[in-house]
Amino acid sequence: MSLGTVLALLGAAIGTILPGIGSILGVQGCGKAAAGVTSEKPELFGKLLVLQILPGTQGLYGFLATFLFMIQAGFLGGEPKMDLSTAQGLAYLAIFLPIAINGLLSAIFQGKVATSGIMMTAKQPDASGKGITMAVLVETYAILSLIVSIMLIFAL
Repeated sequence: MSLGTVLALLGAAIGTILPGIGSILGVQGCGKAAAGVTSEKPELFGKLLVLQILPGTQGLYGFLATFLFMIQAGFLGGEPKMDLSTAQGLAYLAIFLPIAINGLLSAIFQGKVATSGIMMTAKQPDASGKGITMAVLVETYAILSLIVSIMLIFAL
């Protein structure tokens, strides 16, 4: 296996791991808040669950980018491109940086916004939609990063 292939696979791993870590942290923070609210108001569980799930999507975006790369590179159902040059490997590594970095940060900060939405829902249950809207706005940047990474994967 060439150095270029190792670098490309490292990029794919980073593109999956960092958004996954961000999702873990975001969902965990929301979970703590939601558990506290649910202990007092169990009828709000469904509304709070939606807010808690939102920061988990960035981990899925990182996985999706890696999955599409693995198909494009032939690692899943095809002839693997095992002889990537170092320059090609570095290019693939760079391709994963948008979803890796923005996925990590977006999930963490979306978790904070969603936690605020959980607190708002605890006080005003009918305001859960506003909390969801605020949290989804943070996710927009992870989606844009995913699109950029995917476009670049298929451009090489």
